[in-house]
Amino acid sequence: MIKKSIKETLHAKGIEISIYTEDFQNELISLTDIARYKSDEPNDVIKNWMRNRDTIEFLGLWESLHNPDFKPVEFDGFKKEAGLNAFTMSPTKWIVAVNAIGTVSKSGRYGGTFAHSDIAFEFASWISAEFKLYIIKDYKRLKTDESSRLSLGWNLNREISKLNYRIHTDAIKENLLPPELTAYQISITYANEPDVLNVVLFGITGKQWRDDNTSFKGNMRDYVTLNHLLVLANMESYNAILTEQDKPKL
Repeated sequence: MIKKSIKETLHAKGIEISIYTEDFQNELISLTDIARYKSDEPNDVIKNWMRNRDTIEFLGLWESLHNPDFKPVEFDGFKKEAGLNAFTMSPTKWIVAVNAIGTVSKSGRYGGTFAHSDIAFEFASWISAEFKLYIIKDYKRLKTDESSRLSLGWNLNREISKLNYRIHTDAIKENLLPPELTAYQISITYANEPDVLNVVLFGITGKQWRDDNTSFKGNMRDYVTLNHLLVLANMESYNAILTEQDKPKL
């Protein structure tokens, strides 16, 4: 069952192909939409593809590589029967029998059979090599657009994080640095406060990260995810407020 998914659409030779993703990393592409390129009965096309021995072997290999709960005994049974005239297979039968995660059956108005992009491209190749290339072309376009959006968001939030860092250090200067401190003590105070956030969010201090990543330039905040930067910016802002109010912090 796909829940709270983000929907995108591929366009290939006049066919609209739906994509769902929950983590922006693993896309589930509509086999039903791909099958419409070949027939007005897409479910029959998918079932015919899944009857093939090569298809069953491919699906089984994919699950064995990605699915720790895959049921190999049930798969072996299908593998022995695949290709025989009496052998039949459907997405639901496959999913239930082997506990598959690479293939998903979705009900409802926008339902159908969806599969991981690896599997969907294999299916598209069986449908038409030309059609597969059109799908891959638009898929690359979609991933490029997505990468650009994420990059813009990352850079924006990195700048916000830097601004909040300045606010954070100003709060330290005004509230945590008595005049009698030496230059060394001041430097330690500046280092310790941000490292409180580093340890909470990343599990290590800035120095530990630099010691483990000597080949990287900058600091670990230059290599974290967009989500990390959003959390970090909020933590720095809140920590600065607590510092100004002389209240216990993290």
